[in-house]
Amino acid sequence: MTELTAEQHRVKMQRRQEVQHQRIAERKLEKGLIIVNTGDGKGKTTAALGMVLRSLGHGYKVAIVQFIKGAWEPAEKKVFEMWQDQLVFKALGEGFTWETQDRDRDIAKTKEAWEVGLGYIKNPEYKLVLLDEVNIALKLGYLDVETVIAGLKEKPADSHVILTGRGAPTKLIEVADLVTRMELVKHPFREQGVKAQAGIEF
Repeated sequence: MTELTAEQHRVKMQRRQEVQHQRIAERKLEKGLIIVNTGDGKGKTTAALGMVLRSLGHGYKVAIVQFIKGAWEPAEKKVFEMWQDQLVFKALGEGFTWETQDRDRDIAKTKEAWEVGLGYIKNPEYKLVLLDEVNIALKLGYLDVETVIAGLKEKPADSHVILTGRGAPTKLIEVADLVTRMELVKHPFREQGVKAQAGIEF
C-alpha cells in the first residue's frame, strides 16, 4: 500500500467528513429500540450496563430485571445504589440452572421475573429496561418467545429494552432494532483454568 502525502490524507479525511455529516443530517428519526446482546463471547451484560449508565447520566429512569443469575449479588448492584431515585434493580433468578437443579421452580421464577419486567416495559416513566439473561430463559424454554415479543410491542414508542444472554432465538433477533453477537475468541477460564475474578466477571 502506497503512503499518502499529508495533503492527500487531508483531502481524503475531508471527503470522509463530508460523507459522514451528510449521513448524520439525513437521519432524523427517533424511536425506542429493542436491543439484543447475544453470542458465546463475554460482555453482553457489561455492554448493556454501559447503556444503563448513559441513561442514568441523562437523568432517565431505568429498570434492571435479572433472570437466572439472581442468586449472587453483582458488584454493579452496589455501584448503582447511588442512583436509587432513578434505578430499580430486581434480581429475580435463583442462580444458574445447574445450581438450582429444579426445572419447575426455575420456570416459575422466570415467569415471575417476566411479569415484573413487563410491568416496567409498559410503564412510560422508564426510558430503559434491561432484561438480563432473558435470552437463556428463552433458549431453555422457560419462557415463550411469542410472549416476550407480544410484551415488547406494548412498550412506549420512545423507550428502549435490552435483552441479554446467549442463544437469542431467531424470532427475537428478527424483531430487534439493534443486535450484537459477541464472538468468543479466547477465554482464560477455558484455556488457562483461571477462575472468575472480582472486577472482571462479577
